Amino acid sequence: MANDMIHDIFSGEPNLSTTERAVSVVLGLGIAAAAAQPRPNKWLSLAALVVGVGLALRGATGHCAIKAASDHI
Repeated sequence: MANDMIHDIFSGEPNLSTTERAVSVVLGLGIAAAAAQPRPNKWLSLAALVVGVGLALRGATGHCAIKAASDHI
């Protein structure tokens, strides 16, 4: 199951421009780095880390599932 999920994340036709990819990576790494700082609310830090990593992966792969789904509507 984990292999299927990893395949789904890294598969798909790239549908982001170079600018969108760069902005996603920079913002994602910035949010993830900010989430790594000690904070009183651990759940908020975890949520920020998940969002940051998601954005960084989006930029690294060049594929956005949400954008792909919205193109089919």
